[in-house]
Amino acid sequence: MTFHRAPRRRWLAFAAALACSAVLPLQAQPAAWPAKPVRLVVGYAPGGATDVIARIVANKLGEQLGQSVIVDNRAGANSNVGAEVVAKAVPDGYTLYVYTIANTINGTLYNKLGYDPQNDFEPIGLIAKIPNLLVVNPKLPVKSVADYVRFAKASPNGVTFASSGSGSSIHLSGEMFKMQAGLNMLHVPYRGSAPAITDLLGGQVQSMFDNTPSALPHVQAGRLRAIAITSAQRSPLLPDVPTVAESGFPGFDVQSWFSLAAPAGTPRPVIERVNAALNKALAAPDVRQRLHDLAATPEPGTPGQLRSFIKAEIKRWHDVVKQSGAKAE
Repeated sequence: MTFHRAPRRRWLAFAAALACSAVLPLQAQPAAWPAKPVRLVVGYAPGGATDVIARIVANKLGEQLGQSVIVDNRAGANSNVGAEVVAKAVPDGYTLYVYTIANTINGTLYNKLGYDPQNDFEPIGLIAKIPNLLVVNPKLPVKSVADYVRFAKASPNGVTFASSGSGSSIHLSGEMFKMQAGLNMLHVPYRGSAPAITDLLGGQVQSMFDNTPSALPHVQAGRLRAIAITSAQRSPLLPDVPTVAESGFPGFDVQSWFSLAAPAGTPRPVIERVNAALNKALAAPDVRQRLHDLAATPEPGTPGQLRSFIKAEIKRWHDVVKQSGAKAE
């Protein structure tokens, strides 16, 4: 009896250890992501293009992920307030950010930021791009880019162009054109696109490189004249309006863009899952139609493609900001 008892005890101890080793890793596994609602931070107030696009995407993302995606507006400092909130958030996948062209501009525009536009975020994927329209007051004797150039050169004071604020993509579109065309163009900044459009309609300023969704209703009503679009291709909403590139400035391609990003350090499986959900959302007919109505082109892609794009945009706008002398307001 004694001879057989020790091996039996050793066998029982071994079996118990084996059972524990099988159970413990299962207990240590985290809950499947997402196990609760996801917060999507927008760096602008409700109602603007960034907010509208975020809400279109959030609804479909929620369907794909099986959890609500809640838009959280953190407006201020040209989206820097929202960006800093996300950059400092726990990188667990439950805080995402609508990263835009503004974030690639702000790194140069502001002397000091509370975040690093490139290193504090994990790119997930592009959402969409929206071109700008070069619009003029209809009383101006200008019907084409060539007319615009001639008018600016013939006028002793050049030509004025409004923007939604110093350092905005609307402002820097004009600065890029000014540099390429070698024109005397006076920038007139406003606090938002709406007051700029109001003064353009009233004739207080002569032109503007405005976001298409903002300018389009006025163009369609005949209150403004569109003489060019800043994307590489014409817009199906305005098929008769030529691009700046085909109007004598090859390679000119400036668009506002919107993407998804997460705090740096967010697990790779989460990034890949959100990217897959985003691309499926962008393929949905209702999402594509709503983006089309905003003159936005869906831009599905990979995290790697967005990372490369952001790096290139930071370099591009660094050069424009420095050459133009643009300053944060």
